[in-house]
Amino acid sequence: MGTFDEEGRYVPRQVVEDDLGGMSIDEAYTQTMVDVEDGQIVEGTVVKVDRDEVLLDIGYKSEGVIPARELSIRNDVDPAEIVSLGDRVEALVLQKEDKEGRLVLSKKRAQYERAWGAIEKTKEEDGVVTGPVIEVVKGGLILDIGLRGFLPASLVELRRVRDLQPYVGRTLEAKIIELDKNRNNVVLSRRAWLEETQKEQREDFLHNLKPGEVRKGVVSSVVNFGAFVDLGGMDGLIHVSELSWKHVDHPGSVVQVGDEVEVQVLDVDLDRERISLSLKATQQDPWQEFASNHRVGELVYGRVTKLVPFGAFVQVGDGIEGLVHISEMSAHHVDLPEQVVTPGEELWVKIIDLDLQRRRISLSIKQAAEGGVVAAEYQEHFGEHAYDEEGNYIGAAEFEATEGQEAWAEYFAEQGQLTGAEGVGEPATDAPAEPGDPPSAAES
Repeated sequence: MGTFDEEGRYVPRQVVEDDLGGMSIDEAYTQTMVDVEDGQIVEGTVVKVDRDEVLLDIGYKSEGVIPARELSIRNDVDPAEIVSLGDRVEALVLQKEDKEGRLVLSKKRAQYERAWGAIEKTKEEDGVVTGPVIEVVKGGLILDIGLRGFLPASLVELRRVRDLQPYVGRTLEAKIIELDKNRNNVVLSRRAWLEETQKEQREDFLHNLKPGEVRKGVVSSVVNFGAFVDLGGMDGLIHVSELSWKHVDHPGSVVQVGDEVEVQVLDVDLDRERISLSLKATQQDPWQEFASNHRVGELVYGRVTKLVPFGAFVQVGDGIEGLVHISEMSAHHVDLPEQVVTPGEELWVKIIDLDLQRRRISLSIKQAAEGGVVAAEYQEHFGEHAYDEEGNYIGAAEFEATEGQEAWAEYFAEQGQLTGAEGVGEPATDAPAEPGDPPSAAES
């Protein structure tokens, strides 16, 4: 460089014959160039951005070329979305000279090398990595954590997620559970991070949850053995046996995902962090209701549901079945239940025993034929003209057969519990001739 005189004027440096110290111009130019080797990480300035490549000036004799595929760990990217003119960028030397004499570089490989060191340190310290979800692949998600980290679908949340697409673009935190540089394999678990961060919250939630409490929640999943309910802090399980007082073939017939339910807490297992819930405990027990509204000696109307060698089961209420023992089927000897009744038949039976604790009702066709006091729900439905003041069925001439049939049809249409989807309110073929008629021994 030149100098400045006392008045501030610039005085150029004089060029003398041996200014290069005996070197040729080519030698002097070569000395200003950086020296690079394959696998080396270099830094340079972006001087050109094309659709399929980026040129990087690293001070070498020619600009380095970064092909579009080497710009990012993301697939099919637009170079203009990754870098801009003037950006300072690190890149790894892939080839000092390709067949066209170009220096080939890779930005993503430099990023990859830098990231491995940080990730290995994070795993050693049992730390957390953070990155955006860039892709949905078979079995899970890909996170950009400086390299491609695989997050299995089963480890995205505390429970398995079926639709992963909404996670694309979201930034997630996860623990590193597997690391293999030789195989370029990084496996992540967001569930492990959630379990760790929510452990204290779960403990507080469990300690504040007491058996017998009634809580509101939302059904989060339905499985073969029951349904899980989100209580607002943790999920609890309603076992299939606690879904309903009735027999349940599959939990999906009782609840669906998203249903808001009111449940009772049955048990809280602090060690295993499990909550047992009951839906039926918040509902009226049909056996308790039946026992409260009926007494031994009353006549009730029911439908035969099943025949067994020792008698027949008759449904007399919603989810309530009683047994007519073969000895209570008729005044005469009966060898087989099918000699007297058939499945689907509707008939009068008398309650001869009611055991609420064991949930058993004993019924009698034989004693019903002898008459008795009809249960209150039937009296209320048919009015006074079919019963005397004490509730005994008297029939009465003014209560004609057609009127009786219409009354029964209307009653069963309202109740629905004693009949199937078909033929509601219609007496079965082998039932008494008129449902409104008093039972008799001949009809039994």
